[in-house]
Amino acid sequence: MNEIFHRTSIRRFTEQEVEKEKIEQLMRAAMAAPSAANQQPWEFVVVTNKAVLQQLAATSPYASCLANAPLGIVVLSRKECRIPEYAQIDCSIACENLWLEADSLGLGCVWLGIAPVKERMQAVDAVLRTPPVFEAFALLAVGYPAEEKKQQDRYDPKRVHYLR
Repeated sequence: MNEIFHRTSIRRFTEQEVEKEKIEQLMRAAMAAPSAANQQPWEFVVVTNKAVLQQLAATSPYASCLANAPLGIVVLSRKECRIPEYAQIDCSIACENLWLEADSLGLGCVWLGIAPVKERMQAVDAVLRTPPVFEAFALLAVGYPAEEKKQQDRYDPKRVHYLR
C-alpha cells in the first residue's frame, strides 16, 4: 500500500470540484475502518458550500485552508455508543482510511484536528447545528492538489524495541 508512504498534508487545492463518485469512495473507505465492538460511532458531513467552508475555516487557527478547498468533510462522533471512551480512536482510524483513499484517488487532503479542544468542537457544532447526539471530531480539507510535497521518511530504528 504505497499511499502510506506517499500521503502528505495538502493545504492548497485547485478549484476543480471533487466528483460524486470519488466522494462516495472516500466515504466507503472511511466506513471500512475497524471500531471497538464494531460500534461505528462516526457520521460524516460532506460540505461543498463555500460559505459554510469559510465558517468552518474560522473554527480553528489551523483550519484556514478549508476556505479555499472545494470539499470539506466533517467527522462527527456519536456521544452514545457501546464503548464511548473508544469513539475518538475509532473516528481517527476512519479519518486515516479516508486520507489514504484520497491519496490513492489523486486527491490532496489534510486532517484538521478539532477534538479534544472543546471550544473548537463547539464552534464546529454551532456552524453545522449538529444534533446533540453528536459532537465534532475532525475536519478534513479535500481537493485536487495545487501543491506537491514529498513525504518525509520518519522511520527511526532507535524507536523500535524487540523483546526476545
